[in-house]
Amino acid sequence: MTTTPPASRAAEILSRPTAINGLTVPNRIVMAPMTRLFCPDGIPGADVASYYARRAAAGVGLIVTEGTYVGHESAGESDRAPRFHGAEQLAGWAKVADAVHAAGGKIVPQLHHIGMVRMPGAPPYPDAPAVGPSGLLLDGTEGRGKVMARQDLDDVIDAFVKAAAAAERIGFDGVELHGAHGYLIDQFLWAGTNRRTDAYGGNLVARTKFATELVAAVREVVSPAFPVVFRYSQWKSGNNYDARLAETPEELEALLTPLAAAGVDAFHASTRRYWLPEFDGSDLNLAGWSRKLTGKPAIGVGSVGLDGDFIRGFLGEGAPVKGIDNLLDRLEADEFDLIAVGRALLQDPEWAAKVLDDRFEELWAYDPAAMRTLN
Repeated sequence: MTTTPPASRAAEILSRPTAINGLTVPNRIVMAPMTRLFCPDGIPGADVASYYARRAAAGVGLIVTEGTYVGHESAGESDRAPRFHGAEQLAGWAKVADAVHAAGGKIVPQLHHIGMVRMPGAPPYPDAPAVGPSGLLLDGTEGRGKVMARQDLDDVIDAFVKAAAAAERIGFDGVELHGAHGYLIDQFLWAGTNRRTDAYGGNLVARTKFATELVAAVREVVSPAFPVVFRYSQWKSGNNYDARLAETPEELEALLTPLAAAGVDAFHASTRRYWLPEFDGSDLNLAGWSRKLTGKPAIGVGSVGLDGDFIRGFLGEGAPVKGIDNLLDRLEADEFDLIAVGRALLQDPEWAAKVLDDRFEELWAYDPAAMRTLN
């Protein structure tokens, strides 16, 4: 189980405020984005607002919402996943933001397009084709979709721009762009799914062009101090755990530098285990390298607060387990700035309060049934 650090050490380290552009996050605990599928017709209701507000009231410094589909018909594949377009959908999200703020928290929506992952005939727009940089699925095979032409690129960027502008207009504290896990933006970044021979493919720098243009367009439409967070990952969904965008720190720098220059204010580096080093010769994890290479705030994530039995079941019997002491060591050393908590916070809405108050003995063990409720 998670080891208990010396009294008050967690509070001292985790309570430090962190600035992301014009936003001050009151502490270093972030709620990671997690798909929930509790939004019929893409509309978040009062239950969704209460779900997020409970975490804010219990001390989560920044909430990143579940992935929300931008206003492009190919963006999603569920009529129960939230959308960040449409009058009713945005009205619902405005109430979510209000509820989180009333509870003392900060919140950003994760703006999302799934790209070639979309299944044919899936809702909410059954006739919309899957789209991607090269029409390839994550396993490298051809999918039943569309290779994106220039107009398609412009249409998707416009959808993200409109969603970002709406987020600021209805009272959110920033936006996160979902560039991880093999979804559309990541499909451009990754050589496994981007085989283009135009300006958007062919080498690592060219593969960043779509993401860079999207970030720049979002940056242009929101206020200068409005935070733009970019989530990325080496690994992809569907058991592509060994996928790599960058094999070396130099390659990662070539990938992240243009994104930072385009207007990214913080990088949310998604890993499965936060304590694993990203490259040989250094103990830094992916978030640590993000901070070192760009100078931008970085959010780490990966199995925080989960006990050994769960980690071994989820990641394999040989999976190493690190307690919160290791996390506090890394935060104290400023390897990265904030830490995102996923399943542990999904299970226990009071997780942040208990950790900040050194009430570790009160933490709930994770039960996968939590994924089926809005506890």
